[in-house]
Amino acid sequence: MGLRFIAATLLTLAVNGVYGQHMFDYSDFRAGRFTPQNVHGIRSMADGEHYTILEGNSIVKYSYKTGEMVSVVIDFDEFLDGTVENYTFSADERRVLVTTGSQPIYRNSFTAIYHLFDIAGRTGTPITDYPVRDAAFLSPDGRRIGFIHENDLYYCDVTTGTDGVETVRITHDGEYNRVINGHTDWVYEEEFGFTKAYDISPDGRYIVYLRFDETEVPEFSISRYTGSLYPEPLTFKYPKAGEKNSVVTLHVTDLADGSTTRVDTGPETDQYIPHIGWDPEGRLYFYRLNRLQNRLELLLCRDGFNPEVIHTESDRRYIERPDETTVTFLPRDRFIIQSERSGYRHLYLHTIDKGVTDTLTRGNWEVLDLISVTGDRVYYLSNEGSSIRNNLYSVKLNGKGKNQLTDENGVWSIAPSEGFRYFISRFSNVSTPLQVRLHDARGKVLRTLEDNSQLAETLQNRRVPRKEFFRITTERGTALNCYVIKPLDFDPAKKYPVMMTQYSGPGSQSVQDRWSMDWTDVLVQEGYLVMCVDGRGTGGRGADFRKVTYRNLGGPEVEDQISAAKYIATQPYVDPDRIGIYGWSYGGFMALNCILKGNDIFKMAIAVAPVTSWRYYDTIYTEIYNGLPEDNPHGYDNNSPVNFADRLKGRLLIVHGTEDDNVHFQNAMAMADALIRAGKDFDMMIYPDDNHGMYPTGRHHVREKMIKYTLDNL
Repeated sequence: MGLRFIAATLLTLAVNGVYGQHMFDYSDFRAGRFTPQNVHGIRSMADGEHYTILEGNSIVKYSYKTGEMVSVVIDFDEFLDGTVENYTFSADERRVLVTTGSQPIYRNSFTAIYHLFDIAGRTGTPITDYPVRDAAFLSPDGRRIGFIHENDLYYCDVTTGTDGVETVRITHDGEYNRVINGHTDWVYEEEFGFTKAYDISPDGRYIVYLRFDETEVPEFSISRYTGSLYPEPLTFKYPKAGEKNSVVTLHVTDLADGSTTRVDTGPETDQYIPHIGWDPEGRLYFYRLNRLQNRLELLLCRDGFNPEVIHTESDRRYIERPDETTVTFLPRDRFIIQSERSGYRHLYLHTIDKGVTDTLTRGNWEVLDLISVTGDRVYYLSNEGSSIRNNLYSVKLNGKGKNQLTDENGVWSIAPSEGFRYFISRFSNVSTPLQVRLHDARGKVLRTLEDNSQLAETLQNRRVPRKEFFRITTERGTALNCYVIKPLDFDPAKKYPVMMTQYSGPGSQSVQDRWSMDWTDVLVQEGYLVMCVDGRGTGGRGADFRKVTYRNLGGPEVEDQISAAKYIATQPYVDPDRIGIYGWSYGGFMALNCILKGNDIFKMAIAVAPVTSWRYYDTIYTEIYNGLPEDNPHGYDNNSPVNFADRLKGRLLIVHGTEDDNVHFQNAMAMADALIRAGKDFDMMIYPDDNHGMYPTGRHHVREKMIKYTLDNL
């Protein structure tokens, strides 16, 4: 589901500071005073002793050991007029592939002009003179590069062309809204989170790719209203719950002779292939996931390109969407798998022929990310200290000798060096904005690369309040993680209005000990309490807590938000007649359900880009949690807010962008129709030609609108 980060991430907002004399207002957001500085484009060099970062338009090389700059690898201002957006080194680090001029398609996809640079020769050339997708190196020396153009897979060879670059077409049947080669369709991109659907074998000979036949997938059309006399339609393939998906097949092309082999993925065509890759022995492997997403199979081609199932994971409810870290292959026919077989996500070492050999982690906590396997040690992030925090740990491949490498309370992400002799961390907590640090292998901080000291001083001077964490226990006996933000001049003898902010989608976490600011912080300046509750269905607390919403989206999690609102209403410092709720995307679905089913407690709601019926949303996301519509009609209808419009009592603002390819504008129209038929008064804000995040036009305006609406109605 899209935009899980909306309610918790820092946004640079452009809203006039019109809400009185305060220590901060939206003018500070607009000026970037609350925007943390970061370190961009971190890449570990192959020697494990150096790393590079992107500084302006230059790749700069640093020493891990000292943190000192070693050299400017290349200054692209000498070669390019545009801005370098991303870069990738060839395996031998003699060449670099650079992304410029990207133009978005959907959430993760874009076209761009890619340039290939020879570092030693200080020469560069675009690989094509037209925009392409997903360019990547296909050979260790960086002379062969793959890319996607008009739904077909190509590669260019910089050594054979008479003009320096020869382009070779691998597939020939790509066609918009019919066939895609080497690139994912809309629903794979959105829900499995990747677009590049091809990969090169370690020896550079074979290229494996997915082919998507979209012919039978229903089409959805969006109108673009501005910029032309007649609205321009955008029609694309979008499989809604219960409808036909693309038929996905797997193919391998031998670049030596151009021959192509179709890999047998089994007789079932209504399934998913969410990852392809090569093991350390150079053998092709892939995942196979059934449509209900409760059975995941790992297949390996040990005999040519003939796959065999070497592992199966099953779950009576569902298996979390797999990614490239779900399985990590090791030498000698071993692999590590992340599994919830114990009820919590943990790491298990397998061999192909013997199965499980060691349980690497265990306990009533979860592994959040597998960072690296180096030598006999596995490095991972887990929340074993607290469900709202994480830390970095390592453990031996026999499950012994566990070490904790970070120990500061907060939220970490890790970028390791080759060989894990060093790592670079990004860290924050509610009192500490983003810190970027360089560590040795034992976790000792060698240097701070960015401390955001100026931002910390600004926060102190502007008296920005901090989140306070606590737990409530509902009438059903469920303990829920919460935070509240109070005005700095909070007086327990007064009564305050409350705005509840949440996302609540399956596996998400909004209540975390990380630093963030968003539009609701301005409400605190206006004398509101801002509260957030992670109800049942959210992440970090094991499978039973998260999967309780299975086949019942909008059931338990709505109950928990209503319970939390009733709890906060009993506090002596809260005005029980002034409690509102806000959410975006899944959070918008929740906000609607809460004001309709909790109409005795919620007096106002803001629903941005909300799902209003799960029948309108895509196959992969909806069916993993709710099953197929024909098998579970009550799960689709009993909690769809369009079916409870007659319960509206309080003030309601619905916000949507007309060019939302994710949660379609159809959802807002269906909700509006239901409310009108029920004779209910409500408010609506439409953003022409804006997508799910209110880009490119309304992202600032919408937040100004929400501030004003809250002040006027709560």
